[in-house]
Formats: sequence, structure tokens, C-alpha cells
Amino acid sequence: MEQVPVRGPYFDELAVGAVLDTAPAVTLTEGMQAIHHSIVGSRLRLALDPQLAVAVTGGPAASPALAWDVSIGQSTGFTQHVMANLFYRGLNFRRLPDIGDTLATTTTVAALKENSRRPDRPASGLAVLRIETKDQNDRPVLDYWRCAMLPLSPGSGQTGAADDVASIGSQTRVEDVTAPVEDWRLGIIRSTYPGLHFGDLEVGLSWAVMGADVVSSGPELARLTGNLATVHHDASAAGGARLVYGGHTIGLALHQVTRALPNLVTVVGWKHCDHLAPVHEGDMITSTVSVEALNPFPDGGGLVLLHVAASARGADQAPTTALDWSLWVVMA
Repeated sequence: MEQVPVRGPYFDELAVGAVLDTAPAVTLTEGMQAIHHSIVGSRLRLALDPQLAVAVTGGPAASPALAWDVSIGQSTGFTQHVMANLFYRGLNFRRLPDIGDTLATTTTVAALKENSRRPDRPASGLAVLRIETKDQNDRPVLDYWRCAMLPLSPGSGQTGAADDVASIGSQTRVEDVTAPVEDWRLGIIRSTYPGLHFGDLEVGLSWAVMGADVVSSGPELARLTGNLATVHHDASAAGGARLVYGGHTIGLALHQVTRALPNLVTVVGWKHCDHLAPVHEGDMITSTVSVEALNPFPDGGGLVLLHVAASARGADQAPTTALDWSLWVVMA
């Protein structure tokens, strides 16, 4: 009998409105979180100290980075052939999950645009995906867009796809990201831990995190989070050197943010996250962090809009800015 190929779709095989909702649901466990921390780090107190998390939030908090990595991994059935992931936009946590919650994701093709063809590169196009993740009780957890560049199938003609992908995706607003933490007891963190808290910050403050973090265990992180993109597993598909998953760079950048702000409580949303250059296993990541906006809560603490520029450098190479990330975080 003829063998059936097991693969994801090419760009020309996608259609706006196509839905993927068959990725396995994933339960967030302590073991999974420990492995995730061993690869990307992060010193978020709530994700490391369950007793503190219960006191502040009412439950054993999962790392927000683990949650978004699982969600992104569940969306990759459409992007197994991905050549690059260009951006994420409007990522909002509708609810911050706990350890023990089970996440399931629906991914919808929102827009398609074929790239201009050139003789020196394979024909490709941009696919913008709307990603919505819920928990075991059908409560919304995450909602965002991401844009993947995919090749066209060999020998395919022009598709005529010309959607406006530049403007798609909402920008996260303050009112969109406050709900998940409205009942949190932030005063516990403010009164327990010395150092910078919300009231100590001002717009324009910035930090350069000294000391780089190495990118390691790329395929392991992709497998842990169910990421099917071939370029993260097979060096030949990536032109000779595996590309690491974008969430890998984001996770290491968050680890460096928590070094600059040890009392950072959690991440509740991203305005945008743009991948500006590829990152490979063995690269070294460094970050600069700056305060862009402050929005106080009535009872103390507040939302902080941070900008993070993460650079990657390979052996004997100059650093290249790989990540331009604007995120909303909570400080006590």
C-alpha cells in the first residue's frame, strides 16, 4: 500500500477561516514546570514558591511563560513547515492558570499574504493565526495573534493571497489585562520582600542585565511544549543549524527581566513581540529592560509596561538584536 505522508500544510494549502482544534490538551504539572525552568530559567516568586502563590493568588500559580509556551506549541499543527515566526501581537491573559489546570487551544487562520517572489529564495507567504486557549472548565486563558512565514508547496503557482497582515492584531490595553489579578493580595509581596516595588519605579528607568544566558536544550523545550515546527528539531530543515523556538528566547529574556526586577509579580499581557533575527542553540542572550508606562492600582501596586531588547550572539560574532518585546507586568 502507498505510504501516507505525515506533515503540516504548506502556505498554499491554507485558507482564511481554517480551524485547528485537535492538538492534545496539556495539564500543567509541577514536573513540567521544573523542566521548563531548567531550560529558560525565570525567578518569578509565585511560580517558585507554591505557599506564597496560594497566599497571594489563592492557588499554586503556573509560570505565565509555561502557559504561553504550551499554547503556542498547540498552535503549531498549522506551522510545521515554518521558516520563521515574525511576530506576536495582543497577547492577553484572560486568566492566569494554576498548576493542575489543563489547557486546550483553538487556532484559526486569520490572514494570508504571499511574499514577492525572488529567484534566490523559495516562494513563501505570511500566515497570521488567531490563537485562543481555554482551561478544563472552558474559561478563557490566552488570546493572541502570531505571524508565521511558510513555504509554498513545490511547483505551486501564485496564490493571489494579499491580506493586510501589518495591521492585524489588537494592541493590548490596560483595561484588558487587569482582570486576572483584581483579587490578588499584592500587599503580601510588598510587605515581605525588600527592594524595588511599583512605587519605586518611574518612566525611563532602565537596566542592562550583565552576564549572558546560553541557549540550550532547544529540541527538549520544543518537545516539552508540543511544538511541531520542523526547524526546531531537524537541522537540515533549517539550513544546517536548528533554529530555536521563539518562546525559548522570550523565556530567557523574561529570566533576565526578573533579575532586573526581582519583585516582579507576573506577566499579564504583551503589546507586541517581534522576532528580528534568528537564534540558534549555543547562542548567548543578553537583555536591556526599560520602563515605558506606569498604571497604579487603587489599593497599591500596579501595571508596568516594560520594553525588552534581547540580543543574541554566536561564537565569535557580534551581538544582533533578536527580540523587541513590549509587555505588561504586575508589581506590588
